[in-house]
Amino acid sequence: MAVKVGTISSITRYPVKSLAGEPLDSCQIETYGLHGDRFCAFYDAEKTGWESFITARQIPNMLAYKASLLNEEITVVSPDGREFRWDEALLTEIQPYYPKKISMTSVQAPHPITPELLSVDTASILIVTDTTIRKLEKLWGERLDARRFRPNFIVAVEEESINEKDWIGKRLSIGNVELQVDQFCERCAMITIDPETLVRDLSLLKKVYDEMNMHFGVYASVKKTGQVKVGDQLLLIEETE
Repeated sequence: MAVKVGTISSITRYPVKSLAGEPLDSCQIETYGLHGDRFCAFYDAEKTGWESFITARQIPNMLAYKASLLNEEITVVSPDGREFRWDEALLTEIQPYYPKKISMTSVQAPHPITPELLSVDTASILIVTDTTIRKLEKLWGERLDARRFRPNFIVAVEEESINEKDWIGKRLSIGNVELQVDQFCERCAMITIDPETLVRDLSLLKKVYDEMNMHFGVYASVKKTGQVKVGDQLLLIEETE
């Protein structure tokens, strides 16, 4: 049995890890997540595993560069409007922000830990609900830009009482796609950076720690590939005995 719990209100893809993403009206869902999500990344070749990735935690300015994917080609637009491809010119642009030599993965390069995930973190798709955003706004006392949390899907839920923590261990259906909700997303200092001004505010991370046990949103893996579009219903699949 499937019960409607919400509607997909936005879809965002991040073709380059830690750069600003692109809003989509629809997207193909592959085994690793959104087609083109975290296709490539910058990394420090002197490090290994997860620690090798260079992110906005080290270079907040990365969030000011906007990445998009069209016909399998990545385009990156700088804060002042200059346009780059995924090539040496972009590497030369980013290098001054980091004290060591930066390297670039190839487009669609295997993930160093889990090859099927490309550069995607932990699990395939990050889901956040509008009620969780509003809850944190009330706790923090400030308006929140959802881009701080880098969700792939924002879900407008049917009822205020619906909480994504109740989805963990269960399956969701969206269009012809099926997902398995695996775990909470445990937050880090990334959320302290305002994506518009790049100003850090550590009080937000403290509030998420004190009031939400560092949990904000959930990670889901792909069980059935297909197409998802804005406006699709999100259904919770309930087991029947």
